[in-house]
Amino acid sequence: MNKFVKQYRCTLCNQTFSPPEIEYTCPKCGEKGILDIEYDYEAMKKVVNLAYFKDNHDYSMWRYQPMMTIDTTHIKKMLHIGWTPLYESNQLAKRLGLKSLWIKDEGLNPSASLKDRASGVAVLKAIEEKATIISCSSTGNAASSLAASAARMGLKTVIFVPKRAPIGKLTQLMIYGSNLICVDGDYKSAFNLSKEAIDHYGWYNRNAAINPHLVEGKKTVALEIAEQLDFKLTDWVAVSVGDGCTIAGVYKGFYDLLHLGLIPKIPKLLGVQSSGCSPFVKAARLNKPLEEAEENTIADSISVGIPRNPIKALRAVKDSKGAWIEVTDAHILRSMKMLGSLEGIFGEPAGVTALSGVEQALTDQIIKHDETVTVIMTGNGLKDPNNAQKAIDQPVILQPKLTSLISYLKEKGDIDHA
Repeated sequence: MNKFVKQYRCTLCNQTFSPPEIEYTCPKCGEKGILDIEYDYEAMKKVVNLAYFKDNHDYSMWRYQPMMTIDTTHIKKMLHIGWTPLYESNQLAKRLGLKSLWIKDEGLNPSASLKDRASGVAVLKAIEEKATIISCSSTGNAASSLAASAARMGLKTVIFVPKRAPIGKLTQLMIYGSNLICVDGDYKSAFNLSKEAIDHYGWYNRNAAINPHLVEGKKTVALEIAEQLDFKLTDWVAVSVGDGCTIAGVYKGFYDLLHLGLIPKIPKLLGVQSSGCSPFVKAARLNKPLEEAEENTIADSISVGIPRNPIKALRAVKDSKGAWIEVTDAHILRSMKMLGSLEGIFGEPAGVTALSGVEQALTDQIIKHDETVTVIMTGNGLKDPNNAQKAIDQPVILQPKLTSLISYLKEKGDIDHA
C-alpha cells in the first residue's frame, strides 16, 4: 500500500477507515457506500512536485505510482499503459468555432481504451492480495482491458457481459483467454450475476464502482492531460459518462493536483451521455435522485441504466462548476465521421460522445466560443466496427477502367481531376 494513503472515506455516511480495515465498500452503507481514498498531500508534496515529473522518464501511467494505492513490486512486468497522445486540433477547433481544442486519444492504450488504466491497477491490487482469479461485469471495454492485463500477469479472469456486447470486444476477450460469460440480458443482469458469483467464489472484484482503487487508475488520464499541457489546463474537459467512474476519476486527478499546488483550479467538467441512456442528465435537469434508465444507445460502453457511482460523478460536475448534457445517437455517428475525417482519429461511439457533447454545449451556449476544451476520446473505433459502418457511406465499386474512374470523380466533385 502506498505510504501517502491516509484513510478511506464513505461517500454516503462520511465515516473513515484505515486501509487494512476494509476492502471494497462501507460496511455500514453496503454496496452504495462507495469509498474515497484520501491522501496526505503535505507528505506527498515532498516527493511529487515539478522536479519529480521533469526527472521521471517512465512515460506510462506508472510514473504516477506515488499518487496511487499500488506498490512498485510488479510494475515493470505490466503492459505499457498510458501516456497516450494529447493532440491539439488541426481542423476541428475551427469547424466548431472554438478558441482551441485538444483531443486525448485513449484508443492507443494496450486494449484500445481508457479502461486499461483501471484494469492495470486492479490486477496489481489482486496480486498484492495473492488472488489468482479476478472478475467483473462489463459492456466490453472494462472486460477486454482486464483480460489483457490479467493475461500479461498470469491471472485468470471470469468476465460477465450482456448479450449486446460488440463483436470486436468479445473477440478481444477470447483472444486474451478470458472465461467469458455472455449473459442473456442487459448490463444490469450481467452486473447482478457477476456480484453473486464474486461473492460466492471469493474472486477479486474489478467492478469499478465497487472497488475504490480503480478510480485511482482512471485519474491518471487527468494527471497526464495536466502534465502534457505543462499544467496550464483548458477551461473545460469533456467526458463520456456511463456508470460515473471515469468522470469521477478525472475529477480526482485534478483534485490531487490542486491540493499538491500544481494547478490553480479544477477545469469545468462536461459530463456527456447518449439520450438513449442518460440517467445523470435527467437527474441533474430535474434536480432529483438518479432513476433507472433504459439502455438504448449505440454507445454501448456508456449504456448503463443503473449507474453504480452516482455520488462521485455528480459531485465531480457540481464541484467543478461544469454541466451535464445529452446527445442523440445520430449526433454521435456524425462525430465519429467528423473526428476521423478532420483529425485522423477513429473513435468508437462511446469514445466520441464527449465530442458530440462539446458541439451541443456550444450550440446551447454552455461552452463559449472563446473558451478552450479538452475532449477525452475513450476508445478506438475498431472495437465496434458494426456501428462504425453506420457512420459512413458504403464504398462504390467501379469497373477497372480509367474512364469509369474519371466519370466517378467528376460526379463526386470534391477531388481534383483532369
